[in-house]
Amino acid sequence: MKTLRLKPALPDDAAECLRIRALTRENAFTEARLAELGITVASWRDGILSGELPGWVAWDGERMAGYCFGDRDSGEIVVLALLPEYEAGGWGRRLLLHMVDTLAGHGWQRLFLSCSSDPAARSYGFYRHLGWVHGGESDQHGDHILELKLEPAA
Repeated sequence: MKTLRLKPALPDDAAECLRIRALTRENAFTEARLAELGITVASWRDGILSGELPGWVAWDGERMAGYCFGDRDSGEIVVLALLPEYEAGGWGRRLLLHMVDTLAGHGWQRLFLSCSSDPAARSYGFYRHLGWVHGGESDQHGDHILELKLEPAA
């Protein structure tokens, strides 16, 4: 198993995050497709800088292996992405749990994300195994909206 370091995302990580997004095994998006959706290096960097888009990045030495970002203002897990060679090592789970803790620290007691509705997709079982539940809603692309309810802080 590879040894990765998890660090809070920095604005300078944005370009590499977009590059990696196109290299994921499932649900890959090219930089051009992301730009069509309004997601650019500049917008991602600005979101990190402002704190609206907190994230965690996994590093293998000087190489970015993956990341997870959330939306501070909505409680959404925006993206979890790993390079294929880092899958199945627990790093996706670790990144996601760090992001859950980060958003919980902003006061969220219910988090949500969009996930493939196809049971054959890796993400379908991944999130459900970690306690995320489909409440019956889907997004405009037919993906399931999953939610995770958090215990209130004591």
